[in-house]
Amino acid sequence: MAPSTPSTGTGDTVPGMRDDRGDLARRIHAAAHLKGTFTLRSGAVSDEYFDKYRFEADPALLRAIAEAAAPLIPAGTDVLAGLELGGVPLATMLSQVTGLPAAFVRKQAKTYGTCRLAEGAEIDGRRLCIVEDVVTSGGAVLDAAAELRARGADLGPVLCVIDRDAGGVEKLAVEGLTVHALFTMSELNAAAAG
Repeated sequence: MAPSTPSTGTGDTVPGMRDDRGDLARRIHAAAHLKGTFTLRSGAVSDEYFDKYRFEADPALLRAIAEAAAPLIPAGTDVLAGLELGGVPLATMLSQVTGLPAAFVRKQAKTYGTCRLAEGAEIDGRRLCIVEDVVTSGGAVLDAAAELRARGADLGPVLCVIDRDAGGVEKLAVEGLTVHALFTMSELNAAAAG
């Protein structure tokens, strides 16, 4: 589970983040929270959904998210590995904010041209931070992690914007992947209600 305030990794909180955290949570919720009936990637059905493309398509909000999430990237990270499709804009903006190179990870290696799974920065022998938008069951991250490891990548913690509190973080931990979430779904809902 994510800390209540992003940490710099030294035990100190990010300057100014405590005051801005609630505002950022409300902005994400307002932009992306939908009510209805939705089938998730995991196959589960939910009465609420966070349409991450709505916050990823808003340049000011995407930048604010990247600036808030950047301190959660572990020291020693060589490459930000954005997962297709939602992790790609996040990894791109995080790359802009941090100066770290990005790789864009396909769901399947392409069958033409370079036939690569990850485009952009080289991944073989490098320490990757997988970047994902929302973690529910963790299935997309697990699939990508297996493929990235098979191609020689060293995987560090996973960074996501929203942990849906649906067991994905625990499932990934079993596979040796720690998740650093900017927000949990319950934190976003609480901020919107407060």
